[in-house]
Amino acid sequence: MSLPDIDPQTQIELEAAAFRRLRKHLMDDRTDVQNIDLMNLAGFCRNCLSRWYQEAANERGIDMDKETAREAYYGMPYAQWKDQFQTEADAAKKATFDVAFEQNVGKPRG
Repeated sequence: MSLPDIDPQTQIELEAAAFRRLRKHLMDDRTDVQNIDLMNLAGFCRNCLSRWYQEAANERGIDMDKETAREAYYGMPYAQWKDQFQTEADAAKKATFDVAFEQNVGKPRG
C-alpha cells in the first residue's frame, strides 16, 4: 500500500495531531514512566519534547525560554510535575542516563 497523496497543510495537521496524542499519552496515560527511563531506552524524554517545542518557537521568532517551554509542554510548572510524578533514580539509571544524554543531546549534563 502506498501513502496517500496528502497536501502540505493536511500533513502539518496530521503531524500536529500525532504530537498531541503522544503528549497526552506521556502526560495523562503514562505518568508512571519516568523521564530517565524514556531517555535511557528511547534517547528522548518529555524535557526533550519541550526543548524541541522551544526550538521550533525560537526558529519562528517567538521568544521562549526553557521554563516557559516546559510549562507549555507539561501543562504546569516543571517543579510541580516533578513533585507529583518524578521518583528518585538509582545510581545505575543515572549512569546510563549520563551516557544516553551525551549521545542524544550532544553534551554532558551539568
